[in-house]
Amino acid sequence: MKESKFMERITPRTFKGTRDLLPVDMIRREELFDYVRRVYRRYGFLPLETPAVEYLDVLLGKYGTEGEKLLYRLDYKGGHVLALRYDLTVPLARVVAQHADLPKPFKRYQMQPVWRADSPQLRQGRYREFYQCDADIVGEEDRIADAEILAVIAELVDGLGMGTFHVRVNHRKILEGMVAAAGLPADAGPAVLRAIDKIDKVGEKGIESELEREGVPTEARRVLLDLLQHPSGGAAEIESLRDRLPDQPAIAEGCADLLRIWSCLDALGSGLEPYQFRLGLARGLDYYTGAVYEAFTDALPHMGSLAGGGRYDGLIAIFSGQDVAAVGATVGMDRILTALDQLGLNPPRSSVTEVMVLQWGEGSEPAALAMTGRLRRAGISTEIGYRSGKLGKQIGGVSKRGIPLVLFQGPEEAERGEWSLKVLSSGEQHTVAERDVETVVRRQIEAIAAEGSAR
Repeated sequence: MKESKFMERITPRTFKGTRDLLPVDMIRREELFDYVRRVYRRYGFLPLETPAVEYLDVLLGKYGTEGEKLLYRLDYKGGHVLALRYDLTVPLARVVAQHADLPKPFKRYQMQPVWRADSPQLRQGRYREFYQCDADIVGEEDRIADAEILAVIAELVDGLGMGTFHVRVNHRKILEGMVAAAGLPADAGPAVLRAIDKIDKVGEKGIESELEREGVPTEARRVLLDLLQHPSGGAAEIESLRDRLPDQPAIAEGCADLLRIWSCLDALGSGLEPYQFRLGLARGLDYYTGAVYEAFTDALPHMGSLAGGGRYDGLIAIFSGQDVAAVGATVGMDRILTALDQLGLNPPRSSVTEVMVLQWGEGSEPAALAMTGRLRRAGISTEIGYRSGKLGKQIGGVSKRGIPLVLFQGPEEAERGEWSLKVLSSGEQHTVAERDVETVVRRQIEAIAAEGSAR
């Protein structure tokens, strides 16, 4: 390639915490999107998209002090101050307020990128630009809605095949009651919640140090840390916490809420094993008002949560002036893909093509084109080799691209009305009558897929 003498060369690079998604990455990503979309639709969720850019005042005041530091702010002509969206929940709240005629309950799913000026941690699948896959139910107070969100999270994570997992559940009212039980004023709640939310990262000593830095007295720290020792579990552990602090109405309210959700989950019939009541779960975002939850895989404790969410009944009122019940969850697509890679459960695929039809020999083009068209009309992903050439060289090129099957026809086979089908993974080669090509190719594709599933 001739070098231009009129332009200064620019070094090709990407911003830290972002990356190019090449075909080998996008194939797996799109398959995961398709899986998540199928599950969400089975629960009746409808698709939604919102702009990447929101007015800054739409986003401010929703994520807490630490969250707002991570907003990417944009200066725009005319004095407008904008920001890239931080999550998909606040834009949903704006949409519901702006389009008040949406029928309720409004069940929506949304799969789009978000941006946070965070420190990238690639081992945990944490980037500055990443995809979230949200499902929310707006306009329904009944805790059946909470149970549905928890059930869809559990089904999604279970279907990924990562082994044992848990969906940890807590309640903001219970956390408020813990603050009160420690003798602290309500305005100390945000700092306490931020500290508790870091328990898996810094441990109890780290939490105590942070609470001390926030000015929490020694006795209050002791009460909070003692409460955090409350056993995790299910309905029995929720009831025992309620009975342990009978003079805390917020805790009684939160426990009653969780017991109702547990009852709904039990009635849904998918089993209660994944769900774990855990006092150490807080979720740091300020807009949560009820149950909160996060999903973790036991196989990768360092990974952090794969999904999380909760009830946020007060958020939409900020935009509409009217209280609207809402509950939902987000699934971290990039973190899940990182987890699957680390567990060896998501082997890369460099092609979506199932069979390559090669030209071989003079005059082979018309037959190759006709067969390519036939296979595509039969629903088989098919490419055609654009030029004739040495067969071995062509097959080697196809193999490098990750295409599993090669179909070709030499002059003698053309006279007999036959084709040769080669399975590149095993080297097996079959002679197939022209009338049977679609059937045999489809059978080989199914066999290759079954072999991959067995591995």
